[in-house]
Amino acid sequence: MSPLHPHQRQELAELAGIAMRERGLQPEFGRATLDQLSAIDTPSDEQGPGIADMTALRWCSIDNDDSRDLDQLTASQVLPSGDVRILVSVADVDALVQAHTPIDQHAEANTTSVYTSAIVFPMLPEKLSTDFTSLNPHRVRVALVVEMDFAPDGALRRSHITRARVRNQAKLAYDSVAAWLDGDGRLPEAAAQVGGLADDLRTQDSVAQQLRARRREQGSLEFQTLQPRAEFDGDRVVAIRQQVQNRARQLIEEFMVATNGVVARFLAERHRASLRRVVRSPERWARIAEVAAERGWELPAEADSAALEQFLVAERRRDPERFPDLSLTIVKLLGRGEYVVEVPGGPRIGHFGLAVRDYSHSTAPNRRFPDLITGRLLKAALADARPPYSHAELERLAVHCTRQEDAANKVERQLRKSEAALLLEQRIGDVFDGVVTGVSKGNNWVRVFSPPAEGKLAVGRGGAVKVGDKVRVKLLSTNVERGFIDFGLLA
Repeated sequence: MSPLHPHQRQELAELAGIAMRERGLQPEFGRATLDQLSAIDTPSDEQGPGIADMTALRWCSIDNDDSRDLDQLTASQVLPSGDVRILVSVADVDALVQAHTPIDQHAEANTTSVYTSAIVFPMLPEKLSTDFTSLNPHRVRVALVVEMDFAPDGALRRSHITRARVRNQAKLAYDSVAAWLDGDGRLPEAAAQVGGLADDLRTQDSVAQQLRARRREQGSLEFQTLQPRAEFDGDRVVAIRQQVQNRARQLIEEFMVATNGVVARFLAERHRASLRRVVRSPERWARIAEVAAERGWELPAEADSAALEQFLVAERRRDPERFPDLSLTIVKLLGRGEYVVEVPGGPRIGHFGLAVRDYSHSTAPNRRFPDLITGRLLKAALADARPPYSHAELERLAVHCTRQEDAANKVERQLRKSEAALLLEQRIGDVFDGVVTGVSKGNNWVRVFSPPAEGKLAVGRGGAVKVGDKVRVKLLSTNVERGFIDFGLLA
């Protein structure tokens, strides 16, 4: 254990709290929020003619191993026609958290849960987000259910949205489900205990892969950005692992994209305003084309997501080691995602990266405020009631959610840097293999492979590097508080 940092988890948690405040986020719940929370002692048991009983379906959740705020479940049915019905249930957080109450006001202030390895800052109190409003195993919960019937080629034939009572029959994790799907592991025990669930998972995987193929044909962009996560042994950081994309993650991703599209179109068809997640057609397309040309690839003069995806696929195959850095470059040039309000009859912006025109955020209301807003808009539309937000309110919230999400991302990035600095501080003088990731205004940046970490690169007199160069570097210094890591280039 480091003599300079004997309480590593605690120190990282404190640094995270400081970073939250610096970015205008609230790391703690206020007194009014806690007072309201104390009066909530059971999950919603709402029933009625508008709430179907779907508790008998073979619902399951697939999430990270340590996830406790379960926002959605999936189920499937093979129809007599040969089509497959995919059902996605989303927690009805609004059933317990009404708009403009203290709990809702805290959620609006942060707009998202913030995840760091040492500590999580939940958007909602854990009594709700990991219990009363979480779709926990073997518990009946009220949810919004999106039904989607897909043809064998992945075309969406029909969709329907309803409120329902659901019951999670198996809490599953991405990595173990993916290992089983790939033939590298056993069916997870929780799934094995539910008769028929193994077949359901195979069916859902098949549909998801079909949807994935269709989106890529339409120009959906697939990136591979680095998402390292610190692992602890008690209080001490012992490793940094890279999150790996796999078939189980793809399964959930495809169903969430499809669900968010159905929700957006449902509101539009009922002439309701909605909060959309968009990535605009990139203004810096010319620079993206230059990046491709540097690698011998010609992109069209006008922004074309399908052409860009062909380039990315080719580069992933040609140089997988450097592909994460190319991904990050393109992501930055595409520009950030943002929330906008779409009103009936107004312009449609769409999501350039996903190659879809209709995209809301609706599937994670325990951890994202835009999803909670959308859930309320859906419930009002289903009941043919007055919208819970005016157009002006939605416009204000769209700007605010975009800003706060950016702030949360910066907190998470800052802590990943501090985690890496903490792990490496006992390895001053060690030599690492890496790749140059940035050269700008006299500063150079390098990513080392093991552990996955990025730092500033000092280049000696007469030396010069360019992005993509493979290098050997020596660790010179670290600063945990500021998340600084400095390397020197070896001749």
